[in-house]
Amino acid sequence: TAATKQAKPSGRRPGVVNIETEQSLNGTRAAGTGIVLDPSGLVLTNNHVIQGATEIKGTDTDNRRTYAARVVGYDRTGDIAVIRLTGASRLKAAVFASAAGVAVGDTVTAVGNAGGKGGAPTVVTGKVTALEQAVTARDDTNGTSERLSGLIETSAPIRPGDSGGPLLNTAGKVIGINTAASAELTMDGSQPRKDHRGYAIPSDRALEVAGRIRRGEASSTVHIGPTAMLGVKVRSNGGSPGALVAEVVPGAPADAAGIPVGAAIVSLGGRPVDSSGALTALVLAHRPGDVVQLEWTTPQGALTSATIRLAEGPPQ
Repeated sequence: TAATKQAKPSGRRPGVVNIETEQSLNGTRAAGTGIVLDPSGLVLTNNHVIQGATEIKGTDTDNRRTYAARVVGYDRTGDIAVIRLTGASRLKAAVFASAAGVAVGDTVTAVGNAGGKGGAPTVVTGKVTALEQAVTARDDTNGTSERLSGLIETSAPIRPGDSGGPLLNTAGKVIGINTAASAELTMDGSQPRKDHRGYAIPSDRALEVAGRIRRGEASSTVHIGPTAMLGVKVRSNGGSPGALVAEVVPGAPADAAGIPVGAAIVSLGGRPVDSSGALTALVLAHRPGDVVQLEWTTPQGALTSATIRLAEGPPQ
């Protein structure tokens, strides 16, 4: 309605968490934002905020307490994750609204841990500039990219660190999860934009995935609980089958089995590995502690196998 479009920005609302992660496997730290789903410490965020994290901390910006956090589950393709703040209680939960009524021109407010500096969240405002947008977000730290569609586009100047934070309507209700900014995107079929745009996952979709995670409903896209780890970084093997081992994590199961850099992993648990993505998916289907048969070809071409026990590793 015209009244909604002219309404004043909501300002900050309760239920925002500053997230800090440590990635000990590559010696980096990262930061993002989360949204409190319930008073007991369940928090919604983007999967890319916690991806690769070996340690996660969340600071509730209302009570200013910092908690250790663990991953409840995540959806890599939808870029949604749910974490739990250990020992949290009586937190102020965010209030959600359906994004179905959102229209171009609506005033919106984005709240988050801009720049990863912690402390009081940054609050920026803008307007909805488009709906149902598709973008490809690239992660320079690990060379991966993800395609997301059905997003809300806004002129609110979100920055790195804002990922996982709330996009609010003028009533202060969460209508989206801020996920990416135009600076870090490849736009579909168009030149990079000169004017800044932010992109948010609609609240309805985020809550649907979060509900599946909370209920423990694993699927081909939703991973529940701790993540199994083989302990290799792999890439494409050119035109040959298998996943080419680019790096072996010291002390991890692959290292203990004697898999060398330059080997090509060709099967796991009796299932063929035809690409690096296939290996990731096969490992994610297992749990830490599972014993699996692994086959690889050495750089000299000899086929070798070993039985290994998967360790617990960071979320993917």
